[in-house]
Amino acid sequence: MKTKKTALLTELLADRFSDTWRLLSETSQFLSRTPVFDYHEDQLRLWRRDLQNAGKDAEISRQIREEVTELRKSLRRQGYDLSLAKQNLVIEGFRNDTALAEGFSRVVLFFTGDDIYWLAGDDNHITLAEMLERQLDARLREDRRGIRSRHYLWYRRKGNDLVLSGSDTEMKEDFERLKAMAKANDLVILAKLKGLK
Repeated sequence: MKTKKTALLTELLADRFSDTWRLLSETSQFLSRTPVFDYHEDQLRLWRRDLQNAGKDAEISRQIREEVTELRKSLRRQGYDLSLAKQNLVIEGFRNDTALAEGFSRVVLFFTGDDIYWLAGDDNHITLAEMLERQLDARLREDRRGIRSRHYLWYRRKGNDLVLSGSDTEMKEDFERLKAMAKANDLVILAKLKGLK
């Protein structure tokens, strides 16, 4: 299992050996999904323009690459997970037990004031929720945080997409709330569900 240090080292090495255009493109794509995009938009545009105008000038390309790499390091220090740049969170309707035949699995998500907890497994959604609640009970009580919303879902990884669908146990209003949260915070949710394979 990859540790956070190993994952970070892998990302830093990938930055070092990636093509400048690719690195700039991935960084732009990632930032466009964050609240800090406006702050970086002009710089991204300038790098793109300078890189286009540089042609085969290796020195300009190297300099832009260093600056983009430095920005990526800074974003990581701020807690951003740039490995999520290519991933998408897809919230897709409701499914029933036939979803198993389509490659979906069961998962329950609990949102607290400042975190997301999940448990996946073969048990039914109610049993999974009860198990997760028992695991979290003491910790949440101690921190005075409560579970703000519970979601009973089907999930499937499909290429770069994490597809989440409501189960028969999921209330329609709760599912609409999940869709709104995903629209506003897809990278946060993807980061918390990174271990969901």
